[in-house]
Amino acid sequence: MTTAIELDERYGRTRRRRTPWIIGGAIAVLLIGVFGWFTVAQSMSSVDADDLGFELVDAHAVDLRFQLTGVQGKDVVCVLEALDEEFGVVGWKVVEIPASDRHSLTRSERIPTVAEATTGLVNTCWVA
Repeated sequence: MTTAIELDERYGRTRRRRTPWIIGGAIAVLLIGVFGWFTVAQSMSSVDADDLGFELVDAHAVDLRFQLTGVQGKDVVCVLEALDEEFGVVGWKVVEIPASDRHSLTRSERIPTVAEATTGLVNTCWVA
């Protein structure tokens, strides 16, 4: 003969423990908060660079105009490139831009080249 406890276990009428679910939920909420903070912190220190135009000076130089948007009060470093017809890099320059209190900044830089370039662009920028 089966007892009442055995019948309850067999048909799933046992007490359900809430503690593992509460701990699991708390950990999930904590992880979501941490990843959310990392996302916000990274976006606060990101720099956006937009090419505004370029002018071919001669076979050995390109003038590049670009706009930086993002971090205020921090130094920014950008890598500028000059490319030829086949998108090969024929010149590059690392530019250090001092901190500014403005949200948006427009710059013009001359990139020296080893061959005639057909375009100039901002490769990447980061907070120094």
